[in-house]
Amino acid sequence: MPEPASYQPAPGVTPALDVPAPVSGAAPGPAIESRGQFRLALERFAHHRLALASLIVFVLLLLMSTIGPLFWHYSYTAITNQFATAPSAQHPFGTDLIGHDLFAQAMEAEATSIKTALLVAVIATVVGTTIGAAAGYYGKLADALLMRFTDLILAVPLLAIVLVLANRLSKQAGSWFWIALILGFVLWTNLARQVRGAFLSLREREFVEAEHAIGASDRRIILRHMIPNAIGPIIVSATLTVALAILIEAVLSFLGLGIQPPEVSLGSLIASGQDAATTLPWLFFFPAGLLVLTILTVNFIGDGLRDALDPTQRVHR
Repeated sequence: MPEPASYQPAPGVTPALDVPAPVSGAAPGPAIESRGQFRLALERFAHHRLALASLIVFVLLLLMSTIGPLFWHYSYTAITNQFATAPSAQHPFGTDLIGHDLFAQAMEAEATSIKTALLVAVIATVVGTTIGAAAGYYGKLADALLMRFTDLILAVPLLAIVLVLANRLSKQAGSWFWIALILGFVLWTNLARQVRGAFLSLREREFVEAEHAIGASDRRIILRHMIPNAIGPIIVSATLTVALAILIEAVLSFLGLGIQPPEVSLGSLIASGQDAATTLPWLFFFPAGLLVLTILTVNFIGDGLRDALDPTQRVHR
């Protein structure tokens, strides 16, 4: 049998060259950076300029009200020999009719409002998350009982509840701590409904069913898996609760049912300066402006957190 002839390329045709194998150690292509949810949320929040600016302003207000009195040369209870003086370098916010330095009183009032609101947010978040998680996870009878109780609280006007409790606890209600307790135990309802809705959706997910299959306890499933997946609405609701608590506390103090002397709050300063708003405007406009600024910054921070924790949002480039 004749041997096959060796392959000869056709005239004018260049034979195919063997492609060399990639050399080990060659420079790799552009790497894909993996980013977790927390980092993505931080990037989204950092690109929300209004929320970032509001956070800076809120931190400055917090530092001014907590650390500022340590370096200011007037105490909020000190009475000077200057009565109803206009703002100056010595008294940036002026003085009131008694001789109090309004800047020192405003710093103390801001600190009182912020610490009251933060305690309200902590209490409302713990109570609302607990009730909402139990209702959404267990369902059936627990869901029915807990949600009917929540609807009962929602059916009664919030201000009426607070006014009645403040009136019944008149002596204790004069302290910011008791005001925070009252507000914290009535401002949890909206968060409870949000957490319940999130848990109703999460309990049908595969990872929850897998935890049930391996015999994980309800406590472990709720604390280790379901609450971290519902942390977005919880954080946003807690932030907005801070702004709401500042406003309600100011209203109570303005009506004389909130924080009582010798403690001061923005609401009590506004109430004492409203009669002199036309003749001594700094007594009214500085506390009122500080209250509006604080509420606006907290609300803008909440808006930024809502956008940052929304998984459908993308980072602006």
